[in-house]
Amino acid sequence: MPKLKVYLLTGRTIDQGTGKEYGKLSEEYQKSVSICQMDPEDIKFLKVRENENVKVTTEFGSIIMKVVKSKRAPHPEVVFVPYGPWASVLANPKTHGTGMPSLKGEMAEIEPAPTEKVLNLQELLRTHFRRK
Repeated sequence: MPKLKVYLLTGRTIDQGTGKEYGKLSEEYQKSVSICQMDPEDIKFLKVRENENVKVTTEFGSIIMKVVKSKRAPHPEVVFVPYGPWASVLANPKTHGTGMPSLKGEMAEIEPAPTEKVLNLQELLRTHFRRK
C-alpha cells in the first residue's frame, strides 16, 4: 500500500467556522474538520479517491480522515487539516511557553485506510483524550 510523507498545516476554514455555528456535536461541524485537503496528484499517488478514508500519522498521533482535493493546488506533499479535535490528535502538544501548540509544518505520513472508520467526536474524545 502506498505511503506519502508530507508537511502538515492546520488552520481555520469557512466551513469549519460555519459548522461551529451548528454546534461542535453537529454533523456539519464534524464533517468540516475531519478532512485532509491534499493536492490532486498526491491523491492519485496514494491510489485513493476523494472522500475515501486515509490514515494521517505524526510522531504525536494517528487519525483516520476523509481526503478531499485541495482547491489551492498545486502544493505537492503539503496537506491541510482544519482546526478541531482531529487536528489536535496530530499536533505537537508542547506550547513552548506560548500556550498554543505548534500547528504548522509538522511532518506526517499519509496512507490509504479503506477499511478504517472516521471516528465521530464522542468516539474521538474517548479514544484519544480520555484520562487514564
